[in-house]
Amino acid sequence: MVPLVALGVLLFSCTTTAQNTTGLTLEISVASGTRNKTAPYLHGLFFEDINHSGDGGLYAELIRNRAFQGSDVTIGGSSNIKGSHIVASENPLVPWGPTLTGWRAIGSARLSLDVLNPLSTALPTVMRVDIPVDATGEVGILNEGWWGMDIQPQEYTASFYIKPAQAVYSKSLTHITTSLRSNATGEIWAAEEIRVDGPTLSTLEYTQFRSTLFPAKAAPDSDNTFAVTFNASEVAGNSFFVSLVSLFPPTYKDRPNGLRKDLAEVLAEIRPKFLRFPGGNNLEGLTIQTRWQWKKNIGPLTERPGRPGDWSYYNTDGLGYLEFLEWCEDMEIEPLLSVYAGYSLDITNISPANTVPQESMQPYITEALEQLEYAMGSTETKWGALRASHGHPSPFQIRFVEIGNEDFFSSSYYWRFPLFYSALKAVYPNVTFIATQATESSPSGINTAIPAGNMWDMHHYETPQFFKDNFNYFDNWQNASGYGDGVQIFVGEYSVLSRDRPGGVDWSNGVGRFAYPTMVAAIGEAIYGLAMERNPHVVQLSSYAPLLQNFNAYQWTPNFIAFTADTKDTVRSTSYYWQKMFSWYKGTETLPVRNSEGGFDPVWWHAAIDAEETGTLAAGRVYVKLINADTTPHAITLNLDVKVSTVNGTILTNEDEYAFNYRNNATAISPKTFTLDESVIGNGGKQVTYELPGLAIVVLELK
Repeated sequence: MVPLVALGVLLFSCTTTAQNTTGLTLEISVASGTRNKTAPYLHGLFFEDINHSGDGGLYAELIRNRAFQGSDVTIGGSSNIKGSHIVASENPLVPWGPTLTGWRAIGSARLSLDVLNPLSTALPTVMRVDIPVDATGEVGILNEGWWGMDIQPQEYTASFYIKPAQAVYSKSLTHITTSLRSNATGEIWAAEEIRVDGPTLSTLEYTQFRSTLFPAKAAPDSDNTFAVTFNASEVAGNSFFVSLVSLFPPTYKDRPNGLRKDLAEVLAEIRPKFLRFPGGNNLEGLTIQTRWQWKKNIGPLTERPGRPGDWSYYNTDGLGYLEFLEWCEDMEIEPLLSVYAGYSLDITNISPANTVPQESMQPYITEALEQLEYAMGSTETKWGALRASHGHPSPFQIRFVEIGNEDFFSSSYYWRFPLFYSALKAVYPNVTFIATQATESSPSGINTAIPAGNMWDMHHYETPQFFKDNFNYFDNWQNASGYGDGVQIFVGEYSVLSRDRPGGVDWSNGVGRFAYPTMVAAIGEAIYGLAMERNPHVVQLSSYAPLLQNFNAYQWTPNFIAFTADTKDTVRSTSYYWQKMFSWYKGTETLPVRNSEGGFDPVWWHAAIDAEETGTLAAGRVYVKLINADTTPHAITLNLDVKVSTVNGTILTNEDEYAFNYRNNATAISPKTFTLDESVIGNGGKQVTYELPGLAIVVLELK
């Protein structure tokens, strides 16, 4: 996540700054003129586990620290140490090491961590639960969830692994109780007794128990917990080892180990066309050894060790490679897979970071080839057969593969990219490959050769004015870059990061940086969105970043969607809403538009048509997108060469350019639909007049 301007990007052309003071008249050709097919996959999603967007967010697991895999750290600096380093850790002795975060004892139980009784090689640390010999009443363990749990009258599936300590086990255990309860009042929302045959419960191997909980009513808030308890009369003097405690609500499309349903539905609501995963920085790892490794996040959860994530917290990798692919399948969107390309970040933030030497690169190329075979291979292949054994015999189709991430930070991509590209292209000739460094962004000064038919992933975190000034950026990029019309662009990460100010974007967390996407941010981004839509021959894909933010713990602002454990707290941002409007009303073909009066700034425009509706040239729904960055209204006249019968519209607006959506006022700025009176249609049905409000993003739908 870096401003391309800071890397010396050439800005090929800029918009005029002349103000439109006389109104705007647009001539829109529907029955004549040259059209272009719109980019079919233009609006998509980019996900990486930042801001607790995966663990504690979109990944539906409700138990925090379910298998004691690792903990949080704080990265900072010291005056006498070069670069950054870990300045604080939840585990004070071993940064990223296991802790009991999220867990509490019930009754007189004593909790500790144990490494002598591993659940598996991947999950070596477990919880030891000691019950005193004089214990009475209810004893056990309680998990606080990811800053709470939302409890509704629906089915929750729970499971856990347990093994008694052999030497002290009394074999008198007859039942274990699982329950959902209020943290504030102790009220139990649901409980189930699991019958246990104490004498036959293994003290050698772990036993997995499952239960189903169905609360009769919704909890009033998300301050709730999950408990596993015993009757002290049965277990006093005993010790137990416990791990991989799990609790899932209903998931999106009912996928086991799946996505949090409400958040996934919010994402699906914008009708995305692709998903880029798994990152982002989180693909690369803070070291080569801690990179995102697909072979370590597939199969049973007992075999997934997790890893220190790139955003200061440990990743369980419960949301793994197959889950990402199934996410795409369930939303009917294209997977855009990022493969590790031999370059990792470094906790010191000192460049250059960790790069695999050229003579040692082949195993990483092989790893990427095997990763693609796992997704796309038939069951006759080694890795396709493994996918089938994991419950998905039919292969996935992957059209887009990104090689690396943000390699404009590195000085070795010019030789790493062709190594990966040639090897992957030879096996998968129909895949479009995406480079993460191009001519403009090479710190080495050596251009990365992107072959025709492929793409460059460019990133822009900017101010509103930057996007206004670069409205024409894509118009002649192919020729100006030297790549020609055979190379296209994926705008893989972009957003308005801060307000306009001298010096450009504010990368600090000072007053200039936005905490939430504002109205003026949405306007700047939407202008950039128009720039993409009007150049479908150049820009094929785009995705806002970051996607999700947990209000309780985050590392980056602003974000697309924010949430807590409470489903009522979810906030769709202004950025979310304008992208929903653009995605819904993209059209299938662009229309020629000529401004006969007025010019760009402060109003921007674009027009498209859903020509596939009728199959005839002059019929279909015409979408005219209008953006007013001014605070005052502007008169718009649309002249068409076909008759218009009705004009409907959708508008996103607010009189305060710094207004934003927030908890308890999540729809302060949200799209409103309207219908224009027939009086706005004149000239025999071929003219539409409209007063475009100030600070507004509008889509007019002409039938």
